[in-house]
Amino acid sequence: MTPAASHFIAPLTFASLAKYPVALSMFPAPGDEPASGSWHIDWGLWADAMVIAPATASTIAKLAAGISDNALTVIATALRGKLFVAPAMDTDMYHYPALSRNLQTLRSFGVEVIPVGEGELASGLIGPGRMAEPTEIANRIAAHFARSCSLQSRRVLITAGPTHEPIDPVRFIANHSSGKMGYALAEEARDRGAHVTLVSGPTSLPQPVGVDVVHVITAEQMAAAVDACSNEADIIIAAAAVADFTPTHTAQQKLKRRQMTEAELHIQLRPTHDILRAVGERKRAEQVLIGFALETERLVESAQAKLREKNCDLVIANPATEAGAGFGADTNRVTIVGHGTEQPLPMMTKRECAAAILDAAEQLLDARTTPQTTSP
Repeated sequence: MTPAASHFIAPLTFASLAKYPVALSMFPAPGDEPASGSWHIDWGLWADAMVIAPATASTIAKLAAGISDNALTVIATALRGKLFVAPAMDTDMYHYPALSRNLQTLRSFGVEVIPVGEGELASGLIGPGRMAEPTEIANRIAAHFARSCSLQSRRVLITAGPTHEPIDPVRFIANHSSGKMGYALAEEARDRGAHVTLVSGPTSLPQPVGVDVVHVITAEQMAAAVDACSNEADIIIAAAAVADFTPTHTAQQKLKRRQMTEAELHIQLRPTHDILRAVGERKRAEQVLIGFALETERLVESAQAKLREKNCDLVIANPATEAGAGFGADTNRVTIVGHGTEQPLPMMTKRECAAAILDAAEQLLDARTTPQTTSP
């Protein structure tokens, strides 16, 4: 317990219910020392998982910054197992910008952030900030252990983010992709035990811990990186928003507006390398290939066309203009389109969406790689 927690519930209450002593201080009182002088290391090595519930804004900030100044944070930073945090605070504190940044940092460390509930808070206000229900927390822990080794020894290749196609040294053609969906997929695959390679275009996201990241800028560079890694992959997920066109000529010096005429400036473009089609043409029978279709209209129809044209196994249909979905959002609403199948998903966090996509990928992979038994 943190010192603040002991103001709400007496440590004796927890000790009586758990039948174990409660750690309150980094430096136990004389006579209360555990057998090992490095008790926090012992506990950090012992635990397969740790849950901080409720997790206050202060504790979240300390973990994001690597500050270990109390019994709770010193164990959490020494932990080798999975860390879960269940935030709980007033709605205005929950909306404070630094909290969003700190939660994103924890996610990049591999921490699973359990979404808050919405309802009446201790202040009397109504809004988001309630700690998730204990049953939901328990279910998420159980789900983690159910899937933690489901991709053990598998290799997963993921592309993410935009590409930048240079016009001159300071200007480029790009799109609004933030890379959040691809990074969420990489973190989810990592947590399932996979060896993950993430080929990322330019983003502002922190690099996921435990993932091999290949940074690229242009579509040509992304194509080369995918070509180098795709043959060894069991699952390939093309979540990047690759530019469809690139300038045929890149100016070596910045184009000066004052040197241009009043006439329109024309930039000649050529198609970029179709990465997904190239992977689809050479993929092995046991490989699983997943593409994304971000569309403004005829969502499922476009995904079905891409499924056939690019030789994909699944295409994730993603609305571009719906609030809370598509580029930049932390949530998404997708439809998983397969050959003869459609699985619409409700609005959910991108990490939850990543879990659903990998569940579908695992089903296909298992069906292709599990030996079939025949009856005598």
